[in-house]
Amino acid sequence: MKPKIIFTGGHHNSALVVALELKKQGFEIIWLGHKFTMRGDKQVSAEFQEVTANGIAFFELKAGKVYRKHSPLEFFKVIFGFCQALVYLLKLRPKLIIAFGGYLSVPVVLAGWLLRIPSVTHEQTVTAGWANKAIAPFVKKILLTHQSSRINYPHDKAVVVGLPLRKGLMAKHKFKKAKPPLIYITCGKQGSHVINQAVFPIIPHLVEKFKVAHQTGSHTLTIDQERARRVKVGLPKSLRHRYLHKSYFFEKDAVRYLKLASVVVSRAGAHTAYELLYLGKRSVVIPIPWVSHNEQGQNAALLARHNPTVILEESRLSSETLLDSIYQALRLPVSAVRQKVVTDATARMIKQLRPFLR
Repeated sequence: MKPKIIFTGGHHNSALVVALELKKQGFEIIWLGHKFTMRGDKQVSAEFQEVTANGIAFFELKAGKVYRKHSPLEFFKVIFGFCQALVYLLKLRPKLIIAFGGYLSVPVVLAGWLLRIPSVTHEQTVTAGWANKAIAPFVKKILLTHQSSRINYPHDKAVVVGLPLRKGLMAKHKFKKAKPPLIYITCGKQGSHVINQAVFPIIPHLVEKFKVAHQTGSHTLTIDQERARRVKVGLPKSLRHRYLHKSYFFEKDAVRYLKLASVVVSRAGAHTAYELLYLGKRSVVIPIPWVSHNEQGQNAALLARHNPTVILEESRLSSETLLDSIYQALRLPVSAVRQKVVTDATARMIKQLRPFLR
């Protein structure tokens, strides 16, 4: 049997593409991640559902953040996360750890370094995430999505490979054109309560002219999925079918809506930005303002340079500005020539992993 490989980190969509390819090649894949949507919530995360649905063993890792957190309780959680990761690694004894950024990467990579288990990490952003910067001294390779990230890491470790794209996104299958046109609203695997609050009041207006697919998130405190249900019930019966809402759209549906959408409304996360670049889509992006190194702002700027993109700052977000931005995006011309992005990142990444899997 081929060796065990641990996957962990904050970007499960990209990581899962690579994990499934390695699983196909006979490696035993084990995942350390978030079982629940958010800390203290009881909703099972999209990450847990999607990973386990693909037959991959999943272990919940509870760890604290140090970024923007300074409380003694958070520090205790950081220590607890390291100890938990250490126990998992002692029990599982993997050949390699593959990290995809995010604060969960830190305790796993550090525990692996202590046990002399090699680690490789992937940087999704155009700059450098705080977690990847923290673990850079302890990993063997740092695989980058963008050339612009290279300056932030040791030259002898950094290799540009691109970002692993979901196979369905690159498939040549053509979907029947949406009639009426589709607006796809997606804000990461947890959704965005802030954006949802701006979306709900304009749904009655949007469905008069468009179909709307809306990923709400599933946090039990915000109950946005329940509010979406009430909004749909309040629509005229003849228009209700035009509003589709779910807590999370898994790959099959997500790929279809991304390809069919006339406009995509989203945050400016690295994975979403890369997919929008690949597709050349019109979009309205609302960067999260507080993430480290303003990485979402930089992702949004990259999109705006190459794609028909409207950047709507969260400080200006309202139902009115969001509706205006959607119509503004619809008026933007779509170039016949898409921005070139690396489409064989999975193969490039696995090539870099081979020396550690012998």
